[in-house]
Amino acid sequence: MTPLSFEFYPPKTDEQRAQLDRSVQKLKPHSPEFMSVTFGAGGSTLSHTPETVQRLRGEHGVDGVPHLTCVGGSREEIRSLLKLYRALGCSRIIALRGDMPSGMIGQGDLRYANELVELIRAEHGDHFQVTVAAYPETHPQADDAHVDLANFERKVKAGAHNAITQYFYNSDAYFHFIDDVRKRGIDIPIIPGIMPISNFTQLRRFSEACGAEIPRWIGQRMRAHGDDAEAIREFAADLVATLCRRLVDGGAPALHFYTLNMARPTQAILQRLA
Repeated sequence: MTPLSFEFYPPKTDEQRAQLDRSVQKLKPHSPEFMSVTFGAGGSTLSHTPETVQRLRGEHGVDGVPHLTCVGGSREEIRSLLKLYRALGCSRIIALRGDMPSGMIGQGDLRYANELVELIRAEHGDHFQVTVAAYPETHPQADDAHVDLANFERKVKAGAHNAITQYFYNSDAYFHFIDDVRKRGIDIPIIPGIMPISNFTQLRRFSEACGAEIPRWIGQRMRAHGDDAEAIREFAADLVATLCRRLVDGGAPALHFYTLNMARPTQAILQRLA
């Protein structure tokens, strides 16, 4: 069975917490290796992420894994969070550069994800399994694909154990990326990130911001279904399930689902993969 993991964002209200709890309970029977919790830009969810990690680990009995970003934060803030996560029993960290929040001027003490990985290694040795980000379609802020590959290589050399990719809908992008990093001697597992399609308008907005390409034919098919919500859900689940099969058949070591705190779109895909 292909290893699975699910990503959530930290809830801030009672209603959001209830939604998270429902989604976790529905996805937990799929036996994920872990459930990760995102971290807001510049520490905007400084307390919400640890609280959610603790909630996952304590109330739900799953391996809650925190995302940790470095841009906009100080070394001491990062050190404090690492100590807290270690005290909570965490043995994995997803280490990311993060984005500067609007209105923040200072970059913080660390500018790049490889520096964050180096700090984690220096402070905690091999206690944490460190996961970093990968961009099969190139990071939107990178000068070009070669520069982006060099940046990824720096994160790996700093001590990353594995990587999770930005989502994509073209399996060739993933396989070409794997070929490129293997040619550089990088042999860590690279797990494809999977984005279920639930709200196409929202997805297009996300994709423009993060540089993920939505093939034109997908948009055309979505528009062809008009207001038929059920037809759109079925098409979206079939589409992403087919992508997952291609990835697994091609050697992807696991699948990481960006749930947006909803269970149903991910469940629909997993049912097709069963």
